[in-house]
Amino acid sequence: MNEARYHCANRPGPAHISLLGVTVTAVVSRPTLTRTAMVVDIAAKVGLVVLLMIAVVHPDLGNIRGKAAGLRAVAYPLGAAVVPLIWWLVWRRDRPFPWLGDALVTLPWFTDTLGNRLDLFDTVNWFDDGMHFMNWGLLTAGVLVLTLPPTARPKAVVERALAFGVTAAMGWELAEYVAFIRTSPERDTAYTDTLGDMTMGSIGSFVAALVVIAVWRSRRADAAEV
Repeated sequence: MNEARYHCANRPGPAHISLLGVTVTAVVSRPTLTRTAMVVDIAAKVGLVVLLMIAVVHPDLGNIRGKAAGLRAVAYPLGAAVVPLIWWLVWRRDRPFPWLGDALVTLPWFTDTLGNRLDLFDTVNWFDDGMHFMNWGLLTAGVLVLTLPPTARPKAVVERALAFGVTAAMGWELAEYVAFIRTSPERDTAYTDTLGDMTMGSIGSFVAALVVIAVWRSRRADAAEV
């Protein structure tokens, strides 16, 4: 590759992202984004393991007593490990490790565990709804960047976001019911809470699709100007 073209393609360039009528200008090179994602990803994985160890040894300290602490200790690390496992088994010969996608998939497991550790789910009224919105948005964004090319049509991005997000949100609520809600005092109000959680998760997935579409469109515009 011509050296001038290499530096031109990899120089930090302004990214103008328009989302819901708001234009944001950011200067972030792809190598910088990859390094940042790597740091966030590793920190989230380490933090998740530490917090789960605390929760298993001291359930009251982790604030997950009666919330399937043992199941979380198994399921959450598996959720954080699914992308590395798929990459090792399927993708490693064809693509570098997807740090951004892995970070987006890992963060929800960490933030949920941290939120319980800080007892925010039981002390802040809006926190549960906010976490469902944010975490399903992060998970959906991770799935989109891992499974779709940046040239994907907006319709395809939205379809995949909703197909994954809505289905996964319903699966999560079913898992919660089987794991601990059916034997918990929360079962009396579970219906209303479940509808709210699924709604917030679905909205989060849709917003994630809009963000991914906006970022990819901006990158294509910047590449066309080079």
